[in-house]
Amino acid sequence: MRVQRFWSIIALIFGFTYFALPLIGTLEFSLRARRGEYSLDAYRSVLSDPQFRETFSYSIVMAIFTIFVGALIVVPTAYWVRLKLPRLRPVVEFITLLPLVIPPIVIVFGYIRLYNTSSFLPLTGTLTGTNILLLLGYTTLSLPYMYRAVDTGLRTLDVATLTEAAQSLGAGWITILARLILPNVLIAVLSGAFITFAIVIGEFVLASLLNRPAFGPYMQLVGANKAYEPAALAVIAFSITWICMGLIQLVTRFSKHTKAQR
Repeated sequence: MRVQRFWSIIALIFGFTYFALPLIGTLEFSLRARRGEYSLDAYRSVLSDPQFRETFSYSIVMAIFTIFVGALIVVPTAYWVRLKLPRLRPVVEFITLLPLVIPPIVIVFGYIRLYNTSSFLPLTGTLTGTNILLLLGYTTLSLPYMYRAVDTGLRTLDVATLTEAAQSLGAGWITILARLILPNVLIAVLSGAFITFAIVIGEFVLASLLNRPAFGPYMQLVGANKAYEPAALAVIAFSITWICMGLIQLVTRFSKHTKAQR
């Protein structure tokens, strides 16, 4: 037991050093914008930049729409597969894993090739169409995480019994999904939503090649032209990611606590 505890402590120290030291170094560098002393000048410069507010708010709006569209696709699909098509579950899981295998640059070049101004559906010819393509791309990238979160939530439910009980009371499929299934997997949907939010905030390839004013391309632009502001942006982006991960933990603990009380 002592040997195992010793190596566990060593692994913990190594992991903390490997992940924390670069972040600490980045934070320390971001505070050196004023020569000879620490200051928040880099953060003030970033937060006062109108382009920062524009790109960050754009990415937040896109993240919200991505979460909504992802949940709208994933929840009915995962529910129907578990209820009616259990044999197709490995196929659906394989399809949802494809975004982890196919690089985003392949996806976006496919969009540009299929939906350019000379195609049958010229979405790239308008801002609305391009925003729709970006939204679909973000939804695709978040699909593996959203599907697994929802599927894990559905495993805790007796879907067949709940569906039969609801149908015996006269509920239709939309009512079952909206008033029975979704509330029971809401915690799982929120877990997938936080991960989706972190993905959208930091994504670069899709937004850059589709020429949309997202936060990822803005971080790259600042990094190419300034010194201390990129470090401040990296700390901000990393903090957003960790806040999302912390919210997932809080939501999970709240769910377990609620179930224990029941």
